Amino acid sequence: MKIADSSVQFESNHRAVYESLLPLREAKILELGCGKAEITRDIVRSFPDAKITALEVDRVQHQKNLNLDYLPNLQFELGSAEDIHKPDAAFDVVLMFRSLHHVPVAKMDRALAEIRRVLKPGGLAYFEEPVFAGEYNAMISVFHNEQRVREAAFAALRRAVEAGDMDLVEEKFFLAPKRFRNFAELEAKIRGETHTSHDLSVEQFFMVKERFMQLMRPDGVLFQMPMRVDLLRRPLSRN
Repeated sequence: MKIADSSVQFESNHRAVYESLLPLREAKILELGCGKAEITRDIVRSFPDAKITALEVDRVQHQKNLNLDYLPNLQFELGSAEDIHKPDAAFDVVLMFRSLHHVPVAKMDRALAEIRRVLKPGGLAYFEEPVFAGEYNAMISVFHNEQRVREAAFAALRRAVEAGDMDLVEEKFFLAPKRFRNFAELEAKIRGETHTSHDLSVEQFFMVKERFMQLMRPDGVLFQMPMRVDLLRRPLSRN
């Protein structure tokens, strides 16, 4: 396992990657840290015979999710990755899209143990995490540096594999394109996050804006965000 691969030039969207790696048809799925549930809803629309339980620890975002249009194969619940109130061996697939690094560092090992517990033997856990690299990351790090927590998330995954609690099926790196038409769109995204409060100083705000405007083109700014996927499996042979 490796935390990053600077040589990767493969560009893809999130859907193409997870659909190439996961058997989602008729699967019983648990998503942890679903956020705005954009990927969640894409999955349930594409795989109407799958059933997803989507947990979100942020109460504000959870309430917003409850107000979304009803989909019969999707259930939203308030809950955290480190304390999953579900039976043992209840799910075929567990998903974490860019959310493992938001788990408190001291609770990451417990979260992985919980994921293993609720997976059926042979079940798959899909972890997509942003790599600490790239121009977008450098810009956001002016006021919100996630290097420590991203490294901690990777270390927790590696410990789970090295301990034999989970098997590594595949590790994949890709570039996810992210476009902003103008700086106002980026500012709205920063201000609109409910899971993290970003209190930028005036100096930090103008540093970010200056960096953004240096990249500005007639059609906006396109960032290529390096991502890593670790696909793990609960072993068949251990309880």
